[in-house]
Amino acid sequence: MRRTSGRRISVLRETASRHALLPLRIFLGVTFVYAGLDKFTDPAFLSATGTGSIGEIMRGVRDTAGVPALVDLALKAPVGFGAAIAIGEVLVGLGTLAGLLTRIAAAGGALISLSLWLTVSWAATPYYYGNDLIYLMAWIPLVMAGAPYLSLDSLRRSR
Repeated sequence: MRRTSGRRISVLRETASRHALLPLRIFLGVTFVYAGLDKFTDPAFLSATGTGSIGEIMRGVRDTAGVPALVDLALKAPVGFGAAIAIGEVLVGLGTLAGLLTRIAAAGGALISLSLWLTVSWAATPYYYGNDLIYLMAWIPLVMAGAPYLSLDSLRRSR
């Protein structure tokens, strides 16, 4: 009886470790799809000026950004920049949820999070209050491991 129970525990541990990144994939995927769709459906966001606009947000963080040159670049075409971020978030989220080109999607998510950390949330004090840094760190395991299970990537590999 003891051996059987030990084997079951071993199988459970193996299954759990195999699927350990799945909750992270689901969380990041849903969050990024939601964030992108939220930007598209917010009538104020995709504007160069006005309260809640991407232009106003960028002007507001310009002087406290870690890399002000990134903000200056975004301010050259704030609506295009906002749309690019929203499209990127939706694509990254969908790729992560489906497990399609997961490492590339995760690298895209990390890049978006890095750019937002260096601009929008750079001034957060203490640093761990800035949520974009946490998202950046959360993407790294998916960049490294991809989605080996329950993914279109694993389905493609098996064929």
